[in-house]
Amino acid sequence: MSVLVYTENWDGKFKKLSFELVSYSSALADMLGTTLTAVTTGSVDGEELRKLALYGADRILSINDERLKNLDDRLCTSVLAELAQSELASVVLFSNNNTGKALAPRLSVRLKAGIAPGVSGLPLSPDPFTISKRTYSGNAFARLVIKTDVRILTLARNSYGVSEKRKDTVPEQYSATVDASLASVEVKEVMKQTGKILLTDADIVVSGGRGMKSPDNWKPLEELAEALGGATACSRPVSDEGWRPHEEHTGQTGKIIAPNLYVAVGISGATQHLAGVSSSKCIVAINTDKDAPVFSAARYGIVGDAMKVLPALVAAAKEIKK
Repeated sequence: MSVLVYTENWDGKFKKLSFELVSYSSALADMLGTTLTAVTTGSVDGEELRKLALYGADRILSINDERLKNLDDRLCTSVLAELAQSELASVVLFSNNNTGKALAPRLSVRLKAGIAPGVSGLPLSPDPFTISKRTYSGNAFARLVIKTDVRILTLARNSYGVSEKRKDTVPEQYSATVDASLASVEVKEVMKQTGKILLTDADIVVSGGRGMKSPDNWKPLEELAEALGGATACSRPVSDEGWRPHEEHTGQTGKIIAPNLYVAVGISGATQHLAGVSSSKCIVAINTDKDAPVFSAARYGIVGDAMKVLPALVAAAKEIKK
């Protein structure tokens, strides 16, 4: 028996969330008294693959097959099902991002495995396998008991942390059976965002709501994000009004993020919005309404006019960086 973790890469490079996932999976493997196998698809060089050994991977398998480069869900699920069975995996793990949310339920059906999405900690008990996860938009915890022989988990981003556990693991090439007839995705054009930090990758996010009053007032918010080395975001009403692009919309109906720091400026804190940012490690709220719901979710709150508070914060951030 083993623990199998799918480590996603982007253009042959791993990101923090993959290292966090391997760190969690390694601790889980220790808890279960078994080994950890990390697998990735696509073209990744040996030096990059060996980084997974820094966080506890006992085996590192690379599936470099051109037919998998598009991350076709059906095709990848078929390959991972074959690998999980050959590795006798008792637990299979993914990040709780778009890829994990697409692959985990499909693999659950293929393997007839119980699934727990969005977990934020190690199991409370290995037998029976009991896991805790946030529910009701992060306002409560649920305990799930998975009774199947194989369990599938997706790890909530930024919920566990990265911890080094160096091992002398040599990456291996794995030859998987790829059934090209399952392929259903054709990529016709690739457009990449450049010149700014991706919202889903940012450790710091500065977000604005209708309290900013006008799209013309966004400059100090952008200056604060730049001074902190973060990304900008917005609430749904702002994107609906066309003040900001839709790709910046965070919340239950937009991007669900979990940065280390989330600064909510002029955002009242509707349940739908907080559901998308509640996993942030620290929330700072700036609002003129002292009774705004956002303050109940914030670690720090500033009651005041954003147009007066933001310039002061920008100046302070720049002073610290000197």
